[in-house]
Amino acid sequence: MKKVFIDGSVGTTGLRIVERLSDRKDLELIRLDEEHRKDSASRRQALNAADVAFLCLPDAAAIEAVEMIENPNTVVIDTSTAHRVSEGWVYGFAELGGRREQLAGAKRIANPGCHASGFLALTAPLVEQGLLSPEEKLSCFSLTGYSGGGKKMIAEYAAEDRNVLLDAPRLYGLSQQHKHMPEMQAYAHLAVPPVFCPIVAPYYAGMEVVVPLFGADKDAICEAYRKYYTNGLVHFVDPADEAGFLSAGAYAGRDDMQITVCGNAERLLLISRFDNLGKGASGAAIQNMNIVLGVPETTGLNLGEE
Repeated sequence: MKKVFIDGSVGTTGLRIVERLSDRKDLELIRLDEEHRKDSASRRQALNAADVAFLCLPDAAAIEAVEMIENPNTVVIDTSTAHRVSEGWVYGFAELGGRREQLAGAKRIANPGCHASGFLALTAPLVEQGLLSPEEKLSCFSLTGYSGGGKKMIAEYAAEDRNVLLDAPRLYGLSQQHKHMPEMQAYAHLAVPPVFCPIVAPYYAGMEVVVPLFGADKDAICEAYRKYYTNGLVHFVDPADEAGFLSAGAYAGRDDMQITVCGNAERLLLISRFDNLGKGASGAAIQNMNIVLGVPETTGLNLGEE
């Protein structure tokens, strides 16, 4: 039985991982009580005793945790932004070309960001297959529920006397320096990062990422997605339409992702929908662990019904 430690198990990502793994019979969870949860010696012991360690921590704490690990057999899956474009780390989006094979033997895995996951699912396959130029200057709009902002933001939205400005969607990342942009550019193999417009809205969970294109071949793109996504947690659907609307909450609570293409011969919308805590965080982390352990990668995950 493999031993798993979740460092940062009380945060939103950590809690979802605990929830998904608690009923697994093939795993033993190493747990620290409240008194020892932040104790360095206890954490060090747990990290080195684990076959797989999930880091659900701020960047600085994640870097510190990695430095504590002396056991060469411990597989680290870091859900922070600290190592996503770092040398020696495998980027954990299993569906991207050749990534699954790299993950199977990896000891250091950087889990993707939620916005980045939606963007890369749409763009990376098209660049790989020559349907989108690496020189293309793209834009990306990403709508997310507030659970992606962590416990502090959740508390702000849940407060009875919350600021009235929270009742409407809010654009952020205004400086175009969002923390997900380096991985978005790097793993889509783009010469320049996209103009990125993330928006948090007053609902708990679910994401909808949109990449607009001018003059692209819709049939060729749909066929490329159809052939590219044949297994894993990403599914292409053509068309996806809810009476003329597409809800960002359609995949809330799930661990997979749906992508689709809308528009016409002049203007296209590439769209991905998923849960920011599912395929955007915890679901992807568990998928990566499953690949490392050699079990079916959807084990223990909620895929809902297509």
